[in-house]
Amino acid sequence: MTASAEFNGAIAVVTGAGSGIGRACAELLSRSGANVIVADRDIEAATRVARATGGKTLVLDVGEDASVTAAANEVRARYGVADVLVNCAGVLQRTLPPGELAQREWDVVSRIDLRGTYLCCAAFGAPMADRRRGSIVNIASVAGMRSGPLHAYGPAKAGVISLTETLAGEWGPKGVRVNCVSPGFTQTPALERGFTTHTLKADVLRDAAALGHIVSANEIAEAVVFLASERASAITGVNLPVDAGYLIAGSWAAYGGLRRESAGQD
Repeated sequence: MTASAEFNGAIAVVTGAGSGIGRACAELLSRSGANVIVADRDIEAATRVARATGGKTLVLDVGEDASVTAAANEVRARYGVADVLVNCAGVLQRTLPPGELAQREWDVVSRIDLRGTYLCCAAFGAPMADRRRGSIVNIASVAGMRSGPLHAYGPAKAGVISLTETLAGEWGPKGVRVNCVSPGFTQTPALERGFTTHTLKADVLRDAAALGHIVSANEIAEAVVFLASERASAITGVNLPVDAGYLIAGSWAAYGGLRRESAGQD
């Protein structure tokens, strides 16, 4: 893709931008003309992305109130109120039954994925509302929309979807749009670890999606950047699944599954 001036120098903060979906969002926002602030608790990873995008680094641990407050204050002091916030920071969990899933692990997932998203929305979004302009895109998950063996991650991501809707109602009258994207199984370092540990199988994931492929981080970024942009100026409070048709494929199982082409057929 070639660089554009779509965001015209807008200040875009991306949390969890050191890798995976966050990195893809930072890179695409930069190519689309935004001044990107690469926020991550891993400063070395953030620095690598900042060098690649021409952005600035920001140390941010969304699990710590003081870190979020300090990061938001630093952005306002150095660059002004953010125009765009993309909340990508998050953690996964092991697929354990409740009797084996430690309460500490449950608490960490909820603290980072839901509470951390709220903290960032409050710290960066409230100044947007005071200024009466801004766009926030949260990263939820299809796991928050369907049942699965993710007893911490699924509820946390369902909370992100609900949070997106409540903040869209809260800040819409003040000119701030709040939307979220729910990725399906996405090609990231975290997914690769799932393949390595045999928790997940690539062929099974491809077969579970109507389009027959695993989503790329860049495909998620395209949806995020669209929702953050003025092209989506009348869109707020939506949850957009980007899942290669994973959600709609499952209900076909009762009818024998999707009509896949036979081997050797054109």
